[in-house]
Amino acid sequence: MKFIFVNSKNASKPRVFDLSSRANIFFLVILFGGPLSIGAAMGFKVAEIKWESVFQNTLAEMQLQIVAQREAVDDNKSDLEDSLRAMTVNLAQLRYRLVRLDALGEQLIDVAALEQREFNFSQDPGLGGPEGQNLDTLDSSVSMDKYSKNFAELEFEINAREAQLGILEKILTDKNLKTEQTIAGKPIRRGWMSSDYGMRTDPFHGKKQWHAGVDFAGRKGDDILAVGSGIVTWSGEKSGYGLMVEISHNDGFVTRYAHNDKNIVELGSIVKKGQVVAKMGSSGRSTGPHVHFEVHKNGRTVDPSSYINRTIR
Repeated sequence: MKFIFVNSKNASKPRVFDLSSRANIFFLVILFGGPLSIGAAMGFKVAEIKWESVFQNTLAEMQLQIVAQREAVDDNKSDLEDSLRAMTVNLAQLRYRLVRLDALGEQLIDVAALEQREFNFSQDPGLGGPEGQNLDTLDSSVSMDKYSKNFAELEFEINAREAQLGILEKILTDKNLKTEQTIAGKPIRRGWMSSDYGMRTDPFHGKKQWHAGVDFAGRKGDDILAVGSGIVTWSGEKSGYGLMVEISHNDGFVTRYAHNDKNIVELGSIVKKGQVVAKMGSSGRSTGPHVHFEVHKNGRTVDPSSYINRTIR
């Protein structure tokens, strides 16, 4: 096969190529195959550029998502750390309250003279926690579990202390009430017993006569004290007693304070143990400043000595 090429500038001299020649075949391959190869290469290059652009866009989007997720994680971590810090503060406050409850309990036990083993406020509550740990290294679920456990332990300890204090308060209230209401002690701050209860020689006529109380001598104007809480059922003059104060107590007890210079309390007044009810004097049938002190039980006089020396338990 032969190919004829005509040059437009020199049409009179066409060139003839014979395909039987290897050199001519190689020339045709280069002539027609070159442009096709270049076109294919350019096509692959365009496709490569397009995929690279898509990959870069996808990568950028993924990076944005990672940044957003990291910000969300940081926010959650910050919220968790704030919560843990708040819980740490609450734990510290609860522990401080527990320490104060323990101290108060110890003081009340000493005041009430109770057995330490019955109310053991000095025992270590045995609490633990994540003190000293870095919040950055804590797993959220583990740390929250620890805080929850600590709160539960602390709540149990505080409830136990409050229960103990409640019982102790009741004991103290009952004990204080008993102390207030129990007839005990002297009706004076200073002075001495000048006459006993029972038969004695009467100072006015020298004969033996029953003395229904005891006498405490002192100075005019000295304080006369109630030996128990109660209600004033008499405040005024009474034959043989002069100025007298009578107080009714629980359990059928009545006390009398006679020969006063001045009564301080009035009829119907509520008095407490140790309260000043009168001033010492020598009114009525008396030889000098003193207080005649009587104790009545269910309407009958009893020896005041056993109540004067009584120890309240």
